[in-house]
Amino acid sequence: MPSPSDLQAHGHTRHQHGTRRVVQHGRASTTSSIARAIVIKRDELFFLCNRDGDVPIDESHGLGLYYHDCRYLNGYELRVGATPADRLASTAASGHSATFELTNPDLKTPSGELLEKERIAIKWERTLESNPYALRESIGFTNFGPDKTSLPVTIRLRSTFESLFEVRGAQAEQRGTLRHPHWVDDTLQFTYDGADRITRTLAVSFAPPPHRMDGTTAEFALAIDAQQTATVRVTLQISESGGQPRQTGQGGVSLTSATHVLSTSTPLNRVLNRSLLDLHLLRTTLRDHQYFAAGVPWYVTLFGRDSIIASLESLAFLPETAEATVRLLASLQGTRDDAWRDEAPGKIMHELRVGEMAHLNEIPQTPYYGSVDATPLFLILVARHAAWTGRLDLFDDVRAHIERALAWIDDEIAEGGTGYLTYATRSAKGLSNQGWKDSGDSIVNQDGSLATAPIALVEVQAYVYAAKHGIADLYSRAGDSATADRLRREADGLRDRFERDFWLEDLGTYALALQRDGRPAAVVSSNPGHALWAGIVRPDRAATVAARMLRDDMFSGWGIRTLSSQERRYNPVSYHDGTVWPHDNALAVAGFQRYGCGVEAARVMTGIIDAAVHFDHDRLPEVFAGFSRDEFEIPVHYPVACHPQAWAAGAVPFMLTSVLGFEPDAASRHLRINRPALPESIHVVTISGLRVGDATVSATFRRTAPDRVAVEDVTVDGRLDVSVT
Repeated sequence: MPSPSDLQAHGHTRHQHGTRRVVQHGRASTTSSIARAIVIKRDELFFLCNRDGDVPIDESHGLGLYYHDCRYLNGYELRVGATPADRLASTAASGHSATFELTNPDLKTPSGELLEKERIAIKWERTLESNPYALRESIGFTNFGPDKTSLPVTIRLRSTFESLFEVRGAQAEQRGTLRHPHWVDDTLQFTYDGADRITRTLAVSFAPPPHRMDGTTAEFALAIDAQQTATVRVTLQISESGGQPRQTGQGGVSLTSATHVLSTSTPLNRVLNRSLLDLHLLRTTLRDHQYFAAGVPWYVTLFGRDSIIASLESLAFLPETAEATVRLLASLQGTRDDAWRDEAPGKIMHELRVGEMAHLNEIPQTPYYGSVDATPLFLILVARHAAWTGRLDLFDDVRAHIERALAWIDDEIAEGGTGYLTYATRSAKGLSNQGWKDSGDSIVNQDGSLATAPIALVEVQAYVYAAKHGIADLYSRAGDSATADRLRREADGLRDRFERDFWLEDLGTYALALQRDGRPAAVVSSNPGHALWAGIVRPDRAATVAARMLRDDMFSGWGIRTLSSQERRYNPVSYHDGTVWPHDNALAVAGFQRYGCGVEAARVMTGIIDAAVHFDHDRLPEVFAGFSRDEFEIPVHYPVACHPQAWAAGAVPFMLTSVLGFEPDAASRHLRINRPALPESIHVVTISGLRVGDATVSATFRRTAPDRVAVEDVTVDGRLDVSVT
């Protein structure tokens, strides 16, 4: 095992074939695959391991125990004798705990006798706790042999306290002091004195105490009678001291949904249940507001865009989260001009980090504001929250923030001189692309070259259009008709320019972006699906766009690809240049349904649900590979995708409410069910407890023909008119 000094010097460097690899902006990680990792999370504490429970000590990987952007544990190996146990089963269905069923291989006991394989059942139970933050374990060894046996067990650990950014492939400019691990009585102590003046500690205690302690290894000699169980309990407790105060607390609202869904489709029921459980699991608290952390393991923090979209997707189920997210993001809205953080007054933040590299200002995520779309999406969330709840108090409370956000959008459009909202990073460590496809190679031209800044993304203009119309409605309700009229005129003017400059007649879709000098990035991509969702698309072009997105080069059978397989930059395992993202598909489904393309919407929803049931626990990951359904019988993992991930978890709930045609107007006490549709595999769906304003509605949706869905048994509790069109 390397010495602590060796680990301190070299443990945080990632190598690939002898060459240092550095994570690129907008890329998840350069680590080995985590696609089959077992993942558990509670609040800000999360843990990933292999399916046998181990975290390999002598390998580079992204597994381990994390808190506050620091990996506290990067090695944990359980051995029976000197051999790994054989895995039988593993699960983490609850989200905050995991269970592993293992058994022994053939091995010799200390007395020299052969212990035949599968005589010892090993049940390894892990649970995360948040008060205090700890990983608690119970490892039970049951002897199913006819005689008493002596079983040697060792647990070996490793901790180097790397920043999450180092794990992903970045390089820290400063490192603190990694102390030598040492034992205090029966507790193994790992300590790191950070360069940010925070001392981070991992204390590992055992019950019963180990029979022998050697370096960072605990050795047990278990004597187990026939048909009896010996149990080893392990507690791994983490702590911080000094320096920055805690950034989070335990307050906030419950995420229990009053909306319930039951269908005749077992896959839909399973995927929907998992989606809502994952949203519950991803809840995290900051400044007494609960929001959806973006995803485990790389993005367990507040992301403006991700947290907003996940809140939009789940409005029919968890409207309280949307309100909390708006209030939280308003409190962190940009107040000054700061090039290092790409901050400007009125701008909504992109990403917040609280680890050592953030404290030392080595990264700009403190918070970082390099997102061109979070600000209009923030406004859309305010408007959509009001549509579902009927309330104007949120608008009233954050009205000053809304006005600053609108001013930032208008100032940016005016300064750019193109009539569009564009981006170009000013930060030395900023994102070169600042839409949802934020990897460095995601915005491309037909010849494979990268688009040149300033860049106006197709979906961002659509967001601005939807934001201004949505906020205009709230100004009207508040009695400010002049502002409402102005916003609507501005939005409609943007729509006219958009149709003139983005439409590509020869491709039957809209350009991915306009770049320097107004040149279109004339490739076929998924981004126009967002424009359909936002409503900026001219009605006579919508069906053409939907049809183009469902041709074989775009639709894999599992979902819509981010980039056409005919494009030069296409790569089915590139982060944004050919993969399938569930949230991207969910927004397209909502857009299809908005323009009456229910058959197309149902087809995409079918593909995504079919894909979901092939992933562990029916959990949609952040992204999966773009290989076609004809090539492989199951969807192909993207190696380092987050799972669970917030906007992926929100995708199927949003798809369902979209295809069912829900159009709430709670202020007018009205719910319109417009052209409901269902995938062919789903015959009946019953929604109960759907909240619109202070009323609830229940209804059954029944497929009566391939292109017809009847709405039956509509019941309302409270004042609400329901119309079906």
